[in-house]
Amino acid sequence: MSDGLQNKVIFQQVAELLQNARQQVLRTVNSTMTITYFEIGRIIVEEEQNGKDRAEYGKQLLKSLSKQLIQEFGKGYSVENLDRMRKFYRIYSISSTLSTKLNIDTSQQLSFVAEDPSPFLRGFRLTWSHYTFLMRIDDENERRFYEIESEKYNWSVRELKRQYDSALYTRLALSRDKEGILKLSEKGQIIEKPKDIIKDPYILEFLGLPEQNQYSESQLEEEIINKLEHFLLELGHGFTFVGRQQRITFDDKHFRIDLVFYNRILKSFVLIDLKIGELKHQDLGQMQMYVNYYDREMRLEDENKTIGIVLCQNKSEAVVRYTLPENNEQIFASKYKTVLPSAEVLKELLQNK
Repeated sequence: MSDGLQNKVIFQQVAELLQNARQQVLRTVNSTMTITYFEIGRIIVEEEQNGKDRAEYGKQLLKSLSKQLIQEFGKGYSVENLDRMRKFYRIYSISSTLSTKLNIDTSQQLSFVAEDPSPFLRGFRLTWSHYTFLMRIDDENERRFYEIESEKYNWSVRELKRQYDSALYTRLALSRDKEGILKLSEKGQIIEKPKDIIKDPYILEFLGLPEQNQYSESQLEEEIINKLEHFLLELGHGFTFVGRQQRITFDDKHFRIDLVFYNRILKSFVLIDLKIGELKHQDLGQMQMYVNYYDREMRLEDENKTIGIVLCQNKSEAVVRYTLPENNEQIFASKYKTVLPSAEVLKELLQNK
């Protein structure tokens, strides 16, 4: 090996080591600050509980504490932020998410952090900005779901907010029984069968397309490819892109599948056809043909059966029910929305499924 090549290899090894160290330091700093805010919240809450008139005493306490902390430590300790720390403690001191991760007396937290931070790094893996957003979610099960998913898949705050705004938890919960909903809040989204990856509707507001039929299927496909990273996030976990307009041929006839993905968790091809307007039974029949072809010609022995999804603007549940077999586990039809609905419209949309 030449000296130049050897130096390059050494540099890459050292650079990777430094990058990992930098990320670890950042994670440690974020976790330590989050624990500190949790402890500040505990001190405030316990002091308030000793006050005679809790509400009035609490207001004066925050104002006085804020003034002193800003003088000593600078910005970041406004009354609003201190109130947020108080709320953080109140929520997470009783949260089953935290109690399952931390079994340590909170009054001794900071001394334990100094000695061994690892239990707390496991307890608070997200940034303070993540927890600030999560605290806005009133339903504990829903809040725990988004916390778990953010940890597992390293969502940024922007990705977390987008998933919440598009009602990911609600869309997944609708297709599950009470036990399944409980699992969402305990383990996040678990993918074991094809139905677990399906959403209805899919929210594609990131494409920037109008809600009306002012675009063609080819334009819709083009925008999805241009925003593929966003589309993969909306599809969910384990998806990798295979290709677009994938051609299959038999009997001298050519057919093209709009989008082909592979799900690494299910070990299955996932075929997607895009339809503008109302879903027709022929669309489902065409997808069945595509799925059959992939199962018989493309699927390897150790892979599971192909999944087909027809994305449409509107669909009749009756058309879906009577076109597909009763034991269907491969073909699905889902609506898509190119504009993020309001909370009220989305709730109505989900309830009318």
